[in-house]
Amino acid sequence: MLGVGALVLVAACLIGISFGSVTVPIGQVWTTIRFHVLHSGPAPDALDGMIVWQLRVPRVLAAAIVGAALSVAGAVLQGMVRNPLADPFVLGVSSGAALAAVVVMSSASALWLRNVGVPVAGFVGAMISLVLVLVFAHQHGQFTGPRIVLAGVGVGQVAAAATSLIQLRSEPAEIRGILFWMMGSVAGAELGALALPAALAAVCLVWLMVQGRGLNALSMGDDDAVALGVDVNRLRVQLIVIVAVLTGLAVAIAGGVGFVGLMIPHVVRTLTGADYRRLLPAAAVYGAAFLVLIDLAARAIDVPNEYPLTIFTAALGGPFFLWLLKRSRTGGAV
Repeated sequence: MLGVGALVLVAACLIGISFGSVTVPIGQVWTTIRFHVLHSGPAPDALDGMIVWQLRVPRVLAAAIVGAALSVAGAVLQGMVRNPLADPFVLGVSSGAALAAVVVMSSASALWLRNVGVPVAGFVGAMISLVLVLVFAHQHGQFTGPRIVLAGVGVGQVAAAATSLIQLRSEPAEIRGILFWMMGSVAGAELGALALPAALAAVCLVWLMVQGRGLNALSMGDDDAVALGVDVNRLRVQLIVIVAVLTGLAVAIAGGVGFVGLMIPHVVRTLTGADYRRLLPAAAVYGAAFLVLIDLAARAIDVPNEYPLTIFTAALGGPFFLWLLKRSRTGGAV
């Protein structure tokens, strides 16, 4: 299924680069990418080349990185807390990241400070939220799934309230931009700024795949994991850090994008099974393809207007969440 997912991702990226307010032929897309990446072939048309390389390629790559990061984080979190309704945002990490980023957006007047400060602030906010979650979830030397979830919800609500207060005190001209960013957008992504997030996401994915046996054991319950020789508390703390890193870089790139980490792991699990050594890479590939197509819909459905990503992910994720909730209440396996 991973090979099929890779083909789906490539097709989604080509479609995402080709289509939009201005359609660029697939052949011209390939010509432009080959010219810039392989430094071979004829030079592309000036206008098409600018659209493809400067506008479309960065935002498609940004959407792919964010989709992969959130999907992998969601898969890990669902197994770690043994809760099918969990996703990366349940830890409050995204709310903390959004709060820190909004502080910079509402106080920084210089454009360069915003461009540099928002991603950095988002990451720092995610880490601070993580520390608070760990402090409140820790009890008698242990971190249990339910306490982590409850601590995350509490930290997230406090951060969301603080974010709302800052919005109310912001200038009217700033509010629309803040709201749009908080609902998720990869508009304005820059190619050079994506290297570090992509590298971080790749390192996190490789580490998680190495820990596949421990993840499988932890998803069966703490007692079973301990019986198999897994240091449950240590692994859980490490997993929380990885989830925070993945969620923090996603928020830093695209703001708040909801439900991706909830839906994609469940869908992929039906294709690959529950073994995390197969689930994680497949979740990354399919999550990347999913958000690339969501971004295409956000900018192509009502040209020339562009809509936040969460409008579309919530339209799909809300009913999916309710279906999962109903299924779990009736005793179905999720």
